[in-house]
Amino acid sequence: MQQKFLGNSDLAITPMGFGAWAIGGGGWAFAWGPQDDADSIATIHEAMDLGINWIDTAPVYGLGHSEEVVGKALKGLAKKPLVFTKCARVWDAQRQIGKCLKAASIRSECESSLKRLGVEVIDLYQIHWPEPPEDIDEGWETLVKLKAEGKVRWIGVSNFSAQQMEQVSRFGPITSLQPPYSMVRREIEAEILPYCERHTIGVLAYSPMQSGLLTGTWTNQRLAALPEDDWRRDKNKHFQEPLFSRNLRLVELLTILGQPHGKSPGEVAIAWTLRSPVVSGAIVGARKPGQLKALVGAAEWRLTDLECQQIEAFLRANPE
Repeated sequence: MQQKFLGNSDLAITPMGFGAWAIGGGGWAFAWGPQDDADSIATIHEAMDLGINWIDTAPVYGLGHSEEVVGKALKGLAKKPLVFTKCARVWDAQRQIGKCLKAASIRSECESSLKRLGVEVIDLYQIHWPEPPEDIDEGWETLVKLKAEGKVRWIGVSNFSAQQMEQVSRFGPITSLQPPYSMVRREIEAEILPYCERHTIGVLAYSPMQSGLLTGTWTNQRLAALPEDDWRRDKNKHFQEPLFSRNLRLVELLTILGQPHGKSPGEVAIAWTLRSPVVSGAIVGARKPGQLKALVGAAEWRLTDLECQQIEAFLRANPE
């Protein structure tokens, strides 16, 4: 796969990265249901075999479990990928998730992540959410210090607005932003993408397939059969009516557009996200071996202008 530098860093990344949210397993507030760790490790190894050279995870995914699984997978690799993780989400003994950007908390999180991942340095360390907002300066200053101390190589943010990025950047440059971005979630196009382009901030788009909804594998029956602890049941409006039916119709269009090229609907969705030169990479999750093989073709294939116009026309005609 071709690679490009992430923002102002020396991290050369592939257009697709492995997203480790779902492999955190079940039993927490934003779980994707039960997950087999052996499947997760095999899927990570498959991602590397396909040429993907970075993994994005976070402590809160499975309340530490995703990072532990990534750490186990890394032990089996002769050539290790770049590892990106995050901070600012913590939890207590009752598994209740909290928000903290205090310096001491971030330092503790960083040390815990290093241990779970089994690495000496984190390639990209990101503030997961700008919450509580009154502490984002303290949080970002702490990341700047961790970089200077060599605990992390580069630092970025996730889910920040352009105004929040501008606010914290006076303490040190931002390497990357991780926002949600897909053809059905385009809020970042107005202000955030232009800001990142002006300031050489790399963009790592998460949920390019809208949490799997645009893969072409969904039906009403599958939605009804989701595990009780799968967050998509009641915490994601795109899996609720009327958007769910609209999105299934959108997938029909993506299927038609992909067929002449031998591409799946998921590949069309990822390629659409990667069409923007400001987007450095797309975070693509998978839970079982074989899933990434149906998606990896999006890394270097691009839609034509006419195909993009057809998608635009559908979305204008079907806002819901």
